[in-house]
Amino acid sequence: MNNQLLIKEKLQAKLENIQSKSDGSPITDLQLDKTLVAEIEQLTTELESVNPNLNPLLYATSLLEGAWQLQYSTAREIRSLASLPLGLKLGKVYQVIDVANQLFFNLAKVKHPLGLVSGYVKVTASFEPAKEDLEPLQNKRINVYFDKRYLSIQKILGINTPQLNPFKVVSANNPTSRTATLDITFLDETLRIGRGGDGSLFILSKSENLPEFTSLNEN
Repeated sequence: MNNQLLIKEKLQAKLENIQSKSDGSPITDLQLDKTLVAEIEQLTTELESVNPNLNPLLYATSLLEGAWQLQYSTAREIRSLASLPLGLKLGKVYQVIDVANQLFFNLAKVKHPLGLVSGYVKVTASFEPAKEDLEPLQNKRINVYFDKRYLSIQKILGINTPQLNPFKVVSANNPTSRTATLDITFLDETLRIGRGGDGSLFILSKSENLPEFTSLNEN
């Protein structure tokens, strides 16, 4: 087994062990002790150093396409979803990418543990390869422009509620003094690692099952 596969298996095994106690919702660093957070960061850094696709925006766009499920993150926006009001709990979180049209959306499922309410939060966005002064070619960084945020209630007491799907659509927030960026620091057929411009970490696995409401062309 080569070094890349060995490190990848170690990282995935550690994340799977942590997630065995959850319902598929992403784990954040705030939920773990500092030693475990450091171990994940170390394995992630080691895996990034053997990235098989150093120029994903040039030579591996086909690998980016499709649905990805978020496994672990240190991002503030994911941390905030872990403490929802009214007893709601975060479920699976997906990112669905349309490379040809340079669009993606993030979809976070939410539900009440007693089955009272279920729904989702969805954020649509566009992206473009960043023009880096020191990188003449499109390398690994994208600029991200968030568009709209959809809040939806799909079911109340098990009954479909199409009139509340969505019940609110607002403009999504973008950073006020900078352009949001994401560096794709590791990419293969089943795993993707990204680093936000604020230093946040995202680890995602390829999902064969597209989540519901996958249209990227909502108004």
